[in-house]
Amino acid sequence: MSEPGITGAPGGPGGPDASGPPGVSVVICAYTEDRWEDVLAAVASVRAQSRPALETLLVVDHNQVLLDRLAEEYQETEDVRVLANAGPRGLSAGRNTGIAASRGGIVAFLDDDAVAERDWLGHFAEAYADPRVMAVGGRTEPLWASGRRPGWFPEEFDWVVGCTYRGLPPGRVRVRNVLGGNASFRRTAFDAAGGFATGIGRDGNKRPLGGEETELCIRLSRARPDAVLLIDDRAVIHHRVPETRERFRYFRTRTYAEGLSKALVARSVGAGKGLESERRYTTRVLPAGVVRGLRDALLARPGGAGRAGAIVAGVLTAAGGYAVGSVRARRGGVTFSVVDVSDPEGGAHGGEDRPDGEPGGVRG
Repeated sequence: MSEPGITGAPGGPGGPDASGPPGVSVVICAYTEDRWEDVLAAVASVRAQSRPALETLLVVDHNQVLLDRLAEEYQETEDVRVLANAGPRGLSAGRNTGIAASRGGIVAFLDDDAVAERDWLGHFAEAYADPRVMAVGGRTEPLWASGRRPGWFPEEFDWVVGCTYRGLPPGRVRVRNVLGGNASFRRTAFDAAGGFATGIGRDGNKRPLGGEETELCIRLSRARPDAVLLIDDRAVIHHRVPETRERFRYFRTRTYAEGLSKALVARSVGAGKGLESERRYTTRVLPAGVVRGLRDALLARPGGAGRAGAIVAGVLTAAGGYAVGSVRARRGGVTFSVVDVSDPEGGAHGGEDRPDGEPGGVRG
């Protein structure tokens, strides 16, 4: 899944050698008024960064009431722009809208129900001193609505609730893909590989699919074989986990959906790359988790048997989703597409910031 961390000389496109570090545009996608307070907290955490963002782009997914309300909320805030999703409904199109509107040489993504620690952007920006680095992700910690992790919920499956899971390497390390809710990309990465594929990721309240960031990162590595993708576990955000997602029913639904998503990713980039990290995860990380759970059960520690059982159930459910998704893909029942998110004023940035006012958006 990962390789040892790397270092490199500063400079190059988007680097600090000429005009200083590139600015960072932060994209937050929102779709429901139910998360109003969460969205405000997410924006506030970006505006409180020790390394200020160039701008925050709030992209609203086909919800006119929320769009108008956010536009009014931030109408006097110069560093926050509110935009309507210009593509089809879903997270991928929302992110693509933010990318196309961004002015920064780096584009970062934050979930609408998460808050970033104060040095989040600083750790991202630091890594881009190496011109080979095209993407940097961070560590996402769960904020359980109940106040604590459910005893049966295995850390190996924290990706189910959008968080960093046990099995990822610590430190700043090279990886195949970053995780979309806490990630950043050099702007030129999208000029090279295109945007997020629509038809793979989440779509409002429908089945909780994922995998769009995996597909993009593999596509990026193919377009730019010299590209380096990193995870830096110092770039921390805290992600809210509602009570509905603490239940086994959601766990089962999400793991099944992940199987469906992986089938689409494999269709797009091939099973070799599409499942490369997953093979290590299922053959090394998960068996070790089952052993730990059974050991805890033998030692009468709470939740051990439940965690072991949840790991087995998660694997089987994901495998079932993958089988169903593979059949659908072969029959042509699922489609997705990659869009061009180049600068509408003329294409590639060269990793540098764009001047103010290009392009515009919805403002209050």
